[in-house]
This record gives sequence, C-alpha cells and structure tokens, in this order.
Amino acid sequence: MREAGRKRRTEKLDYMQAMLGELRTMAQAERYDMLAYLIEMAYLEASDIARGDPSTPGATPGSGR
Repeated sequence: MREAGRKRRTEKLDYMQAMLGELRTMAQAERYDMLAYLIEMAYLEASDIARGDPSTPGATPGSGR
C-alpha cells in the first residue's frame, strides 16, 4: 500500500509539473515575465519534491521518482 501511495504522489507531481510547464509557456508568450518566473519557481519546487530533496518542505527523503 505504501508503494501505491508513492506512485500516486509521483503521478500527481508529474501532472502538476506538466500543467506548470504549459502555464509558463503561455506566460512567456504573452511576455508576463514576473508571472513566468513565479511559475518556473513552482515548476522547480515540484521537481525537487518529486526527487525527495530533503531541503524541500513536504519532500519525503528517498522517495525519488
């Protein structure tokens, strides 16, 4: 059951990253530089959490992808 929870968590983070990537592209196309930057930061945060970066709040060390 624990493994299923990790898989679901990873799937959610992958989905969020995909959506953030699309939003970042839209913001860049419209030259909303600050918005694009903030979305990029959220994209990177999702990546750090997915990798289990221990310096990221909410990350589970060793969970990885």
